[in-house]
Amino acid sequence: MTASDLDTVFAALADPTRRRILSMLLEDDMAVTDVADPFDMSLAAISKHLVILANAGLISQEKRGRVKWCKLEPDALRDASIWMQGFGQFEAINLDAFERFLAVELDDGGEASE
Repeated sequence: MTASDLDTVFAALADPTRRRILSMLLEDDMAVTDVADPFDMSLAAISKHLVILANAGLISQEKRGRVKWCKLEPDALRDASIWMQGFGQFEAINLDAFERFLAVELDDGGEASE
């Protein structure tokens, strides 16, 4: 997967509507009209989201009879997942300690003690 491919996947995942669509498709394949049902937007707007997901390889679409179906393509996330795992080697940030550090720094006006 190229950097451009990763950019496309992450751009597609950046939108909450598209992430919700992917979550819905975890359950099963869905007709486009069924995908659109829970959203307060036009079918055309949902179709644009589906095109972005398809261009990123996150879903596939096929026509069955007169109905267009969407299917999750989970393998498309594999390379993005591998890339993100590279960051797993770092320890989680201790937010409480960081908050205490910031409080001390802000109370001191940010000046380092000598």
